[in-house]
Amino acid sequence: MVLEKIDQLAREWLEEAGNRIFMALEQVNIEVEAKADRNDLVTNMDRATERYFAEKIATHFPEHRLLGEEGYGEEITSLEGVVWVLDPIDGTVNFVEQKRNFAISLGIYQEGIGELGYIYDVVGGEFYFAKRGEGAFVNDEPIPMLAKENKLENALVIINTAAMHKFPQTLAAIKAARGLRLYGAATLEYMAVATGRADAYISANLSPWDIGAGKIIAEEVGAIVTRVDGSEMVITEKGDSFVASPGVHAELLRDYFR
Repeated sequence: MVLEKIDQLAREWLEEAGNRIFMALEQVNIEVEAKADRNDLVTNMDRATERYFAEKIATHFPEHRLLGEEGYGEEITSLEGVVWVLDPIDGTVNFVEQKRNFAISLGIYQEGIGELGYIYDVVGGEFYFAKRGEGAFVNDEPIPMLAKENKLENALVIINTAAMHKFPQTLAAIKAARGLRLYGAATLEYMAVATGRADAYISANLSPWDIGAGKIIAEEVGAIVTRVDGSEMVITEKGDSFVASPGVHAELLRDYFR
């Protein structure tokens, strides 16, 4: 019953937050700041969206905790109880420069297990959702399970520039693949793999909020999610990320990353 209530309210809040972000795109006074570097941006809408969720969670579920990018949650190193993992706008550079290719990402973890995952591509109009053990959906349509035996030579891969620098062997993997694609938002890159629009996504340095929802959704359709060396991903830790359909994951791991 608790998860049903969370799901109902999370959907309502995501819709409201998406509407606010969509309206903000028409404004000329979006405030933009750089954080760690000039490509690590935050806007007033990132902060307003996270604050909105923080207030809603505190009101309806005061015993729950929030792990968010913009500081309205808590410092969380373990996932006891119920934890909401939120990226209010994933792909902020795209939000600022392109006005598209960004998403709200929300993952609900209970005792360390991903129970509910939501990714809302506000401009694209695609709402991705998964509940553990019940499959994944986009706009209420089931997402098919991924093929298990596909090969790298027939695959589109997503590998960002940071990963290319950190893992030089990715260049050989790109040459072996059918092609390379980049979207600039980890959530949408995870969803590209989950929906079969790409076969693998490798990133050098993602935070919990970048993958909190994507991991839940991708795993529900059979994607394999690990670190680049094949080790288990700990959701509370920042680090590299490797998500792929089963056959491509195994081939990349065997031939390029071990």
